[in-house]
Amino acid sequence: MERQLKAFAATLLLGTTLAPAAHATRAYVSNERSSTVTVIDVEKGAVEAEWPVGNRPRGIAMTRDGKALLVAASADNAVEMRDPATGALLAALPSGADPEQFFPAYSGNLLFAANEDNAAVTAIDLDARKVAWQVTVGDEPEGVAQSPDGKWLLVTSEEDNTVAWIDLATRTVAEEMETDARPRHIEFEGKGQKVWIAAEMAGTVQIADVATKSIEQTIAFAPPGVPAYKVMPCGIRFTPDGKTAIVALGRADSIAVVDVPTRTVRGYVKVGDRPWHLAVTPDGTRAIVANGASDSVSFVDIAAMQVTATIKAGGGPWGVALGR
Repeated sequence: MERQLKAFAATLLLGTTLAPAAHATRAYVSNERSSTVTVIDVEKGAVEAEWPVGNRPRGIAMTRDGKALLVAASADNAVEMRDPATGALLAALPSGADPEQFFPAYSGNLLFAANEDNAAVTAIDLDARKVAWQVTVGDEPEGVAQSPDGKWLLVTSEEDNTVAWIDLATRTVAEEMETDARPRHIEFEGKGQKVWIAAEMAGTVQIADVATKSIEQTIAFAPPGVPAYKVMPCGIRFTPDGKTAIVALGRADSIAVVDVPTRTVRGYVKVGDRPWHLAVTPDGTRAIVANGASDSVSFVDIAAMQVTATIKAGGGPWGVALGR
């Protein structure tokens, strides 16, 4: 039990969206075309339910206390709070225009949502169920992540090819860092000294140093038999031990397994069509990948780099959150 609890604590530090439990028993998959959430029993590998939700759901996460499932109803300009057991709507939160990705704050009860249509990031007070504050960022913001020490909020701008470094103490943009083309997702590594940025149109993941706020390394991907123009990195997740990163490669129909200490690609796994986002189970053994163009979810054994199951989801699976 002690080992399981340590693994879960490490997972929270890495910014994944898990309920506070040693084991994830459910995977929640947002389906942007069918406006539903597919609920999967992780151990059985079977669909339990498919819930209707708001229009064009994309970002999906559990609250830090695991009591609510958060769903970005992008076309409704709202974030829905839902009962993770039944799918019942608890509240529809104001979120700014077209929320896409979001990030639950490490402390307090804020949710940071990137607003794609109005070049802003919105902090939503989950207790008061209202907007706490908003900061203007670059055009078409999408990826958003808070540093584990709570000092920084980073937001990608797909149109401007930048990352905004927001000082949370002053709620101002301290710096705009240039990136490769069309940064879609951002994820802090380990204790937060480095940050990984998926640049979709460049086909790369860039690694930035937090102390200097500058790019220090770029990782390129070349899945066998896949034309370079189809390699479109998006979702990134780390295993709880921090040793492995899993990168969804979009229209390459593959994920990449990356060795974090050496920054080298161990290999590729062919999944469904257009994997956009994913989750890693708390024990670090499996990746659960949303395949947006094949309406399916792939379960991947990370060590073996093999798909162990493919499960039917709703229309256009987009994101995955884990809970109980």
